[in-house]
Amino acid sequence: MIKDVQEKDHRELNEETRRFGEFPVPSYEEWRQVAEKTLKGGSFEEKLISKTYEGISLQPMYRQEDIEGLSHLSSPPGAVPYVRGTHALGYQEKPWEVSQELLYSTPLEFNEAAKSDLTRGQTMLNLVLDHASAFGQDPDQALPENVGSEGVSISSLKDLNTALEGIDLEQTPLLVQAGCIGLPIYCMVVAHAQQKGMDIRKLRGCVGMDPLGTLVKEGTLPFSLQNAYDLTAQYTLWAKDKSPELKTIFIQGDPYHNAGGNAVQELAYALASGVEYVREMQERGLSVDEIGQRISFSFSVGSNFFMEIAKFRAGRILWSKIIHAFGGTEEIQKMFIHARTSSWTKTVYDPYVNMLRGTSEAFAAIVGGVDSLHVSPFDQAAGPPDEFSRRIARNTQIILEKEAHLSKVADPAGGSWYVEFLTDSLAKEAWKQFQLIEENGGMFKSLENGFVQEQIKEIADKRFNNISRCKDKFVGTNIYPNLGEQKLPNREENRDSAYLSRCSEVRSYRQTNVSQKQTILQALRKNSEQKLVETSLEAFQAGATLGEWVQTISQTEKNLPVIKVLHSHRGAEPFEALRKRAETFKEKNGTYPKVFLANMGPIPQHKLRADFAAGFFESGGFEVISNNGFETVDQAVKAAIQSGASIVVICSNDNAYPEFVPPLAQALKVANREITLFVAGRPASEQAGLFKQAGVDEFIHSQSDCHHVLFSLQQQKGIGR
Repeated sequence: MIKDVQEKDHRELNEETRRFGEFPVPSYEEWRQVAEKTLKGGSFEEKLISKTYEGISLQPMYRQEDIEGLSHLSSPPGAVPYVRGTHALGYQEKPWEVSQELLYSTPLEFNEAAKSDLTRGQTMLNLVLDHASAFGQDPDQALPENVGSEGVSISSLKDLNTALEGIDLEQTPLLVQAGCIGLPIYCMVVAHAQQKGMDIRKLRGCVGMDPLGTLVKEGTLPFSLQNAYDLTAQYTLWAKDKSPELKTIFIQGDPYHNAGGNAVQELAYALASGVEYVREMQERGLSVDEIGQRISFSFSVGSNFFMEIAKFRAGRILWSKIIHAFGGTEEIQKMFIHARTSSWTKTVYDPYVNMLRGTSEAFAAIVGGVDSLHVSPFDQAAGPPDEFSRRIARNTQIILEKEAHLSKVADPAGGSWYVEFLTDSLAKEAWKQFQLIEENGGMFKSLENGFVQEQIKEIADKRFNNISRCKDKFVGTNIYPNLGEQKLPNREENRDSAYLSRCSEVRSYRQTNVSQKQTILQALRKNSEQKLVETSLEAFQAGATLGEWVQTISQTEKNLPVIKVLHSHRGAEPFEALRKRAETFKEKNGTYPKVFLANMGPIPQHKLRADFAAGFFESGGFEVISNNGFETVDQAVKAAIQSGASIVVICSNDNAYPEFVPPLAQALKVANREITLFVAGRPASEQAGLFKQAGVDEFIHSQSDCHHVLFSLQQQKGIGR
């Protein structure tokens, strides 16, 4: 029976081979000739080859020849250089951690959300500190807007106990993005675990310090960079024996991405930071293997699906190469990657589209082989998320694992000619950028002299220029806007009340065990490096606050580092500002500012440009009044004046414009000198000159700087003042 089946399969295979053999296999050159014919004289390079922000030229088609000679192709998953992942069986061996950020201001709110979500699919507790805490400030030492801002306010062991109450850290891995104050937060975590009777050797995850990341976001540190490295080394040394599964260095690529940087820059600057940390830790007595197993990386996941997959694969190649150069073992060459969906890509308007963006980005991260992942709630750009948006974000990951079965295949993108070529190209470009940082004296020097900031600004300016011209698209914002969308409920917290409450709490807490606490803090000032962690533990157990600890450690500091800050942005911000000004106008006047479309001729004649004009002006918050077209100039002028709009757009085709535009423009300007008149299209310069003489103010077309036109129009009409 088996033999019969095998013989049948063999016959069918031969028949299939024979049938396909009847057709000639076209060469690439033959395909290209056919493709060029369809371009009707257009350039193949201009029309079919696209250039990315990373400087990589993307071909319309990839072939096996494109990946010949790539050295990493022969490595299986789980093998050096780990391009295909750090586990032989991929996620079947170890699933990625569902590591959702819980952005609640107070420890109690955080705790309630954490306990809820950990029973509903979240597998790693992700504690993000607010701006004040991440900089080592107590609430009453910080600006009010920095307390409870985009994270939880933690000032004391009591706060951390509240935040982690009822959560078993022996069973639940923990991620704390600890900024420049990793040592004190680590000590609080250890003290909490010990108070609860947990074995700190079973703690897993990362309580990670990233002084360069804090420097990039804040522009300075509360102590010198050398002191920051000393502190990192001290608790890294302590943790390697006491909590060997808890990483202590957390290198963030996110600030470069969210400032507008490209994938090459995000990779190169994160790797350069990693190299600087390795060198600094080595100088303080740690071996490369001790350092390497304590490092975790964090990257954002942008909207370029295949580029993001390639970024994670390329990152593992380069980090393996770097640690190998330092003499690290193969196991230590593995790169642990935490990823979070991009903030840059998210929008305030049409917020439910953010669900789709988050899903695509999460898909890319998982296919790229990340170890833990945060998917941002769809409403996070507009305000604090609620239980519903948290649930949708969390379930996005769970669906990708349980229903889309992405955990069933190791490196599903592996072998794709496009992905492998892109991985190699991205790795090469990132390595070039990394070498520039090395030639420039390392990451801190490159931040201090502004090299990194200049490189990021160059790409960010290109992005904003393309966004302004709608070449880079944000659905629901600069294309296909919906002025009638239902806004999300306003869930803004009473920040003033929360700030005052937190200040009161920390002041009251400082009054406990004052004498004992001051004795320990005094000892901390004089302590030897070997006892720094133990004495800090005692200080927090005695009631010291985070701010008191930082003041004690930094009291003799004089040379604080200062660099130019990299500010985070969202790409949609310029158009969102236009919409907000239009909404302010509507609140005062009862309606959005109006634009009338003078559609000339039958629908097929004007529809294409009328649709374009409607989208163009609606993206700036203008209400567009359209129609099915006018046969005469008089009809169009009468309807335009009756509409009450002070902005009119003439829409038709190029053949009709010479007949309609001059008389229509003249008649409209006579009827109302305040009308601003546009023509949808891009006529030849001679014709455009005649139209302007007749009264046309400007032309709009696919090459227009949409944001500039709309911003200038709002200024002219007094919108948003």
